[in-house]
Amino acid sequence: MENLKSFEELKCWQEAVVLRKDLNAFINNLPKQEEYRLKDQLIRCLRSITNNIAEGYGRFNYQENIQFCRISRGSLYEVIDHLLIAIEEKYLEENDFELYKIKINKCLALLNGYINYLKKAKESNK
Repeated sequence: MENLKSFEELKCWQEAVVLRKDLNAFINNLPKQEEYRLKDQLIRCLRSITNNIAEGYGRFNYQENIQFCRISRGSLYEVIDHLLIAIEEKYLEENDFELYKIKINKCLALLNGYINYLKKAKESNK
C-alpha cells in the first residue's frame, strides 16, 4: 500500500463510493417531507465515509489516518441506523435493507483491514 499515489486507489474508498452511488436512487426517491431530514442525513454520512478516508490519507501520519478511518467507520454504522429508520417509516423494504447491509459490511471489512494495516505500519516505524 505504500506505493499508492492517491487515496482514490484505496479499495475501502472505492467501495464506499460504490455504496454511495448505489444508495442514490433510494435517497432520491424519498418523500419531499424527508428532504431536510432523512435524505440530508443519509447524503451527509455517505459523503463523510469517503471524505474521512481521503482526509486521513492526506495527513501522512498513521495515528491521524487511523482516527479519520474510525470516523468513517462510525459513518457507515450511521447509514445502517438511517436505513433502519427508513424501514420504520415504510420507505424501505426489509429485503432491500439486507442488500444494502451486505454492501455496508463489505465496506466495513475493507476499512477495518485498512485500519489494521495502518496500526501495523505505525508499529513497524517506531
